[in-house]
Amino acid sequence: MTTPPAESLSEALEQQLGAARQDFLRFVRSRISDPELAEDVLQDALLRAVQSSHTLREQDRVVPWFYRILRNAIIDAYRRRDVRQRRTVALDEEFDLPDDISDTDDRRLCECFRALIPTLKPEYAEVLEAVELGQESTEAVTQRLGITANNLKVRRHRARQALRERLEQTCRVCSEHGCIDCTCEA
Repeated sequence: MTTPPAESLSEALEQQLGAARQDFLRFVRSRISDPELAEDVLQDALLRAVQSSHTLREQDRVVPWFYRILRNAIIDAYRRRDVRQRRTVALDEEFDLPDDISDTDDRRLCECFRALIPTLKPEYAEVLEAVELGQESTEAVTQRLGITANNLKVRRHRARQALRERLEQTCRVCSEHGCIDCTCEA
């Protein structure tokens, strides 16, 4: 078995992969339902093929060789998705705060935070006002803003952090104790 020159191998690779692109895309779409993700996986596999073209020894084996790369790219995409889902679940569990505040707690809370909300980024202020103060359901907020539930949770967490920082800058001592029985002049 002789190894073909690099130029002819590269040309053969481009021609054969280009000719079968739609077949490859159908193969990926049969395994990944999201069309955009399927396209990304195919592009990733094509990039891998170009980068590892030196490992291909026989020009007539380009398509089977690429299918192996494509299968690995699909597996990698599922692994990345699973890792993202586990991180999201962990984030949800870590920052899952109670949605309900009792009337007693509500009366004892510091009111100076209300004046600080407009000083936050508009998307943070909107989430705090809708979910925390307006008691709008998270489903309604995600639909209205056109974002995912995970994005809302992250935005809500960041909004709370930003508000906490503003409270610490403004209220100092009482903010360290949770702004309960506030002594601020707000």
